[in-house]
Amino acid sequence: MHPFIQQLIELYDAEGHHTYGEGITQIEHAVQCAELALREGESAQMVTAALLHDVGHLMATTDIAFGNYKHDSIGADYLTPHFPPAVTEPIRLHAQAKRYLCAVEQDYLAGLSDASLDSLQHQGGLMDPVEQEAFLQEPFADAALRLRRWDDEGKVDELSNKQIADYLESMTAALSSVTH
Repeated sequence: MHPFIQQLIELYDAEGHHTYGEGITQIEHAVQCAELALREGESAQMVTAALLHDVGHLMATTDIAFGNYKHDSIGADYLTPHFPPAVTEPIRLHAQAKRYLCAVEQDYLAGLSDASLDSLQHQGGLMDPVEQEAFLQEPFADAALRLRRWDDEGKVDELSNKQIADYLESMTAALSSVTH
């Protein structure tokens, strides 16, 4: 096993049992999002992005009940030396994707959980039209939007009971694409 993947598994084993206002643990949320990506036939990079998109919550200690409001950039920065942009950039943009979707889809905003509504306000609120256009120009905007929808859906206890290590094949495939 690659040492960085082992480090990730150890991080989730140590810190992934915490919740952040959603009623499920970080591990449960991570594997549920990865399972959704797998079910949609996504690449190893997108499955890995879905699995690790909230790793930033585990990286920086916070007293905030709903987690770390900068977890997207913290996580992406942590993963960048080891994974390609196809993994890290959807992670970096997933909070911005929420801001975009809330601005352009009224039903999307109405369906957010309390934790997502709280973090929305701390992450900049609804995007204005200029921000929306700039977001759509990002090379990984579409991937971030898909990831964001899995993020919203990946909060159901019954969806998956796997562990982070169960996605070793996807993580290794994504990792090897940048280390060779």
